[in-house]
Amino acid sequence: MPANFLLLLAAAIWGFGFVAQTLGMDHLSPFAFNGLRFLIGTVSLVPLVWYLARQGKIHLGTPKDFAIGCVAVGGLLFAGASLQQVGLLYTTAANAGFITGLYIVLVPILGLALKHATGANTWVGCGIAVVGLYFLSIKDGFHLGYGDTLQLIGALFWAMHILAVDHFAKRISPVLLAMMQFLVCGVLSLLVSAAIEVTTVDKVIAAWGSLAYAGLISVGIAYTLQVLAQKHAHPAHAAIILSLETVFAAIGGILFLGESLGLRALFGCGLMLLGMLISQVPLRYLIKSRHQKVS
Repeated sequence: MPANFLLLLAAAIWGFGFVAQTLGMDHLSPFAFNGLRFLIGTVSLVPLVWYLARQGKIHLGTPKDFAIGCVAVGGLLFAGASLQQVGLLYTTAANAGFITGLYIVLVPILGLALKHATGANTWVGCGIAVVGLYFLSIKDGFHLGYGDTLQLIGALFWAMHILAVDHFAKRISPVLLAMMQFLVCGVLSLLVSAAIEVTTVDKVIAAWGSLAYAGLISVGIAYTLQVLAQKHAHPAHAAIILSLETVFAAIGGILFLGESLGLRALFGCGLMLLGMLISQVPLRYLIKSRHQKVS
């Protein structure tokens, strides 16, 4: 139970993080905001990495694995975070949260290329989620909004990022890998920002609240909660609980940003959430549970 509560808290932090990301761009451009928040997140994990290193619990892996892992995982994080942040300029926090959550469905599908086993529940969940995406995001004239399109492409990168983390976390300590990926993402973001954006100290100061939440809380604290909780939680249960991030994103958008969702959008959100949940629960478990209730 404590593990599930920690996972739910992490999901809430990440969900409301979409609000901070949106508000932060009232003052900063997307790449500047991402660069600063991921560097803040990097610094926030230094004490944890230092503590684990003192305990002898940090494993660097081979120099090759360390270099490739940090660059690959950090690069995919940069792609996903950039598409998400730029997309927030053109769509709502609620839409962004739900569409980003599609990575839960995409992970096992992409895993087919890596010969990962994929059950029928994944295909059923994917189909339901796609229908939900249609009701949530397809505009008049049968086209996907620009911001929603960026979020959808971003979901693909988030899925690839999760698979990359799964691969390299077996070779490098997960917390160290997390800190290094944040560093790579932050540096890449600031390099792009320096080339195409204009950032001033005044703007950074004005966005300090959003940066503090997105960097310290969303990146540093929520990631640590996830790591601690998943030591004691079943992976399928963890994925289901963390998928509630999308619900908190919608709630945050309505409460703090004045966003609203019509009945069509709410129906789409409900279908997407249902699809995400079904994709994580084997159909044989659902059938067995239903049979037990009938009996």
